[in-house]
Amino acid sequence: MSVFNQIAQYLYLKKKDPNTPKSKWVGYMHGINRLSILLFLLAMIILAIKLLR
Repeated sequence: MSVFNQIAQYLYLKKKDPNTPKSKWVGYMHGINRLSILLFLLAMIILAIKLLR
């Protein structure tokens, strides 16, 4: 699976593959990854706004 497909799944832009195994711990990992991606995007937006001012 490509990196962009995984990011799209984390951000709910693409449906998850129904054949992937389900696990509580994998769900936690995906939640943490989703949170880190969103915080990174938020930080990049804040940096872009500060640079443009």
